[in-house]
Amino acid sequence: MVEEKGEGIEERIYTIPLRGVKKAPRWKRSNRAITLIREFLVRHTKSEYIVLDSTINEKVWARGSQKPPSKIRVKVTEEEDVIKAELVE
Repeated sequence: MVEEKGEGIEERIYTIPLRGVKKAPRWKRSNRAITLIREFLVRHTKSEYIVLDSTINEKVWARGSQKPPSKIRVKVTEEEDVIKAELVE
């Protein structure tokens, strides 16, 4: 699951479960989903600096604020101190 690409750059693919979103009020669910994605990546990459690609935001908000997806697949690239996440598909 981990691919090495040169000096210090790694790529990983995560499937992030968003079932915790259902605990939020209906109109706040997509906001909560973005927060959960960020918290998941902080926990698994052990880095504070995370940049989410706009495709992740578009996927979460595609069906509105009340119906985000139940899980999302994300490709994470580490470059020194910055973690970049983009949608897989």
